[in-house]
Amino acid sequence: MGRRNSCTIYVGNLPGDIREREVEDLFYKYGRIVDIDLKIPPRPPGYAFVEFEDPRDADDAIYGRDGYDFDGYRLRVELAHGGRAQSYSYDRPSSFSNGRRGGVSRRSEFRVMVDGLPSSASWQDLKDHMRRAGDVCFSDVYREGGATVGVVDYTNYDDMKYAIRKLDDTEFRNAFSRAYIR
Repeated sequence: MGRRNSCTIYVGNLPGDIREREVEDLFYKYGRIVDIDLKIPPRPPGYAFVEFEDPRDADDAIYGRDGYDFDGYRLRVELAHGGRAQSYSYDRPSSFSNGRRGGVSRRSEFRVMVDGLPSSASWQDLKDHMRRAGDVCFSDVYREGGATVGVVDYTNYDDMKYAIRKLDDTEFRNAFSRAYIR
C-alpha cells in the first residue's frame, strides 16, 4: 500500500478538454506509467492521478512538471495521498513575480555536467547510470555543438561529490551504444 502511494502523483489544474493521451504525453518521459485516472468535473479545472512503476520516477515527474505551463494552465503536481514530496512554495503564482518559469527552480544546486555521451543517450539512460552514485532528482541530455552533453542534479552534496569521484571516466551504456563519460 505504501509503495502505491509513493508511486502515484496528483496532477491538478488541468484544462477541461484534456484527454488521457495528453496526460500521458506530459509524463511518459519520467518513467513507466502504470495507470492514469483522469477526472474532468463539469467545470474546469480537471485533475488526474498518474501512477508510475517506480517512486523515483514519480519524484522526477513532480520536479519536472509542478508549475509547468500547459495550454495556459499552471499545473500543480504533488504526491497523491500525503501532499508534496518535499516542502515547496511554488504553488502560489505570487511567489514567481519575477517572471521566471518554474522548471529550473525545482532543480537542485548539486549539479554534475556530463561530457562524452553518445548521441543516442536519453535523459532516462543518463539518470539510470548516475543513480549508481546517489539520489538523482533531475537529468537532461542535450546537443551542444555536435556533442551530446548531460546535466544531472543530485538531492544532496555528498551524492554529487561521490558521483564525480566514482563515475568520472566510466563506461556509459544504453541499448544502442557505449562511451566513456567525464
